[in-house]
Amino acid sequence: MRLKTSYLGMTLKNPLVPSASPLSRSLSTARELEDNGAAAIIMYSLFEEAITAETETLARFLHHQETGFAESAEGFLPDHHDFENGLGRYLEQLRRLKESLDIPVIASLNGVSLSGWIKHARELEQAGADAIELNVYYIAADLNQSGEQVEQRYLDLLQELRSQIRIPINMKLSASFSSLGHFIKRLAEAGVDGVSLFNRFYQPDIHIDSLRLHAKLQPSTSADALLCMRWIALLYGRIPHLSLGATGGVHTPEDAIKFLLAGADVVHLCSVLLQKGPAYLSLILRGIEDWMEEQGFESIEDFRGRVSALSVPNPAEFERTNYIQVLDSYSPAPGVMI
Repeated sequence: MRLKTSYLGMTLKNPLVPSASPLSRSLSTARELEDNGAAAIIMYSLFEEAITAETETLARFLHHQETGFAESAEGFLPDHHDFENGLGRYLEQLRRLKESLDIPVIASLNGVSLSGWIKHARELEQAGADAIELNVYYIAADLNQSGEQVEQRYLDLLQELRSQIRIPINMKLSASFSSLGHFIKRLAEAGVDGVSLFNRFYQPDIHIDSLRLHAKLQPSTSADALLCMRWIALLYGRIPHLSLGATGGVHTPEDAIKFLLAGADVVHLCSVLLQKGPAYLSLILRGIEDWMEEQGFESIEDFRGRVSALSVPNPAEFERTNYIQVLDSYSPAPGVMI
């Protein structure tokens, strides 16, 4: 089977790419992912807020020591440059992954300020990242901010970064845009190399006993893949040279195959690998190969996009017609009167 695919200008041996997760913090685990078929790996995210908070905490600690102890002025305390912060650890892990793996390593950056995005993107490029995924986790909670202003934030960031770095840029997007297809088209015109759909914005819960917000990680399920599958199918073949990454909800070979049929260039995996370990990646890959053999497909290109909006007899099934069909297909449970 010819499983090669193109993603962000890179040729990958297959379309399975583990997405940003704690798995990339360990060299041995990253090697396991590669050994089990990972075609590239996206590192865990580098958060600008965490770097800033760590730097400020260290500065306050050293400053208080200097003002409280006279001997500190004579070299009693180590220089603050001797302390390795989160940024240093991330860059070192990136270098180690590049040295240890034969597959591309994509850095994940989650910034806050424009200066932070630019500074850290440059550092990631210099450390050897093959590409950068921009994890723009932004909740538009300001009631006075328009949708156009929100989109412009993304575009301004992309245009500035595109002028500063040479490696490919991928943007991981949420589904919360009023005209998603048009917005992605504008991103492509501004120089983005690819988009990953969709970023899962983890939702806070409410603890009814403590009357406080409660943060709890909810792993994805296969049902979460459907929204992304629809938009991959709607976008496939309509924006030249734009890589399409599908993320969220891939737990079985069937899930991955559906994304490829819709038109995805790569399929990202996270929750299933955290739950079942790196070896499960090889089972998904084998499942894709078995299905291809059964169907008589020799390469990914033989079936990619076969069920996209450009290929199905009735493209409206991806839009309003699907809504009507789903409602009409409902059957009440036995004993329930409607």
